[in-house]
Amino acid sequence: MEDILQQTLEDAVAGSGLDPASSTNGMVFLLITTLGFVMALVYIPIRLFLTITARSRRLRLLQRIRRLRDDLQQPIPDTGS
Repeated sequence: MEDILQQTLEDAVAGSGLDPASSTNGMVFLLITTLGFVMALVYIPIRLFLTITARSRRLRLLQRIRRLRDDLQQPIPDTGS
């Protein structure tokens, strides 16, 4: 029984690409994982920067709109002419 289980396990490992002899699959995995990690290292700071600058632009625009709205609500001074 143990021999059958051991043989089945060896066949499953060899057939799944987890065999240590297949180093090309491991290298491809490491390459793709490394590229994904580098892309995340580049993407996250850029995304944070763009989000922060967009929010500050939005805030400045809202403040400008509020100032203009306040200016429009003030009565026009009488010049006396």
